[in-house]
Amino acid sequence: MALSDADVQKQIKHMMAFIEQEANEKAEEIDAKAEEEFNIEKGRLVQTQRLKIMEYYEKKEKQIEQQKKIQMSNLMNQARLKVLKARDDLISDLLNEAKQRLAKVVKDTARYQSLLDGLVLQGFYQLLEPRLIVYCRKQDLAMVKAAIQRGVPIYKNSTKKDIDVHIDQEMFLPEEIAGGVEIYNNDRKIKVSNTLESRLDLIAQQMMPEIRGALFGANANRKFLD
Repeated sequence: MALSDADVQKQIKHMMAFIEQEANEKAEEIDAKAEEEFNIEKGRLVQTQRLKIMEYYEKKEKQIEQQKKIQMSNLMNQARLKVLKARDDLISDLLNEAKQRLAKVVKDTARYQSLLDGLVLQGFYQLLEPRLIVYCRKQDLAMVKAAIQRGVPIYKNSTKKDIDVHIDQEMFLPEEIAGGVEIYNNDRKIKVSNTLESRLDLIAQQMMPEIRGALFGANANRKFLD
């Protein structure tokens, strides 16, 4: 039985409505899926960026902490160096004051003569050479001669060796030094410096731990004591 035009048009409209409904449902499904994927991707990107930001600030925080440690270490080193310099300056001032006080020793003629006797004889024993040359201050010439005259017999008696000692009277030690002598072997290649300043420097060097301990207290970092 043939369909009338009205029936055909009705079926066509029905089919078009069905197709349109299907299309709308498909479009809604696509939109929903796109929205879901968008939200997932958006969440992933947000999380990724959040982690990057956290890592960036953690890195910055570590850098700042490291810079603070370095700055603190530098400040502590600078402070320690200032303390050490202040201590060295104090010790230097004390040694300079001690050198200035050596002039008092020289003014006591008897005491200075005894000191010269010891310094000259010690030089003999340190060099153990048959011929020696002695240098002294010009104003000490007579006292040094007397020290040599007393020291030579003592040296010969104890070492059983002869010794010839000559005082250089053309070149003298500077007048501004406190006193004492310098003694050379015959070819002047070996020297014993027994000036009062050199003896003070030697004693100060040997006693430096005791000097520092007396001035600044015991060194907590020092493990071994002589």
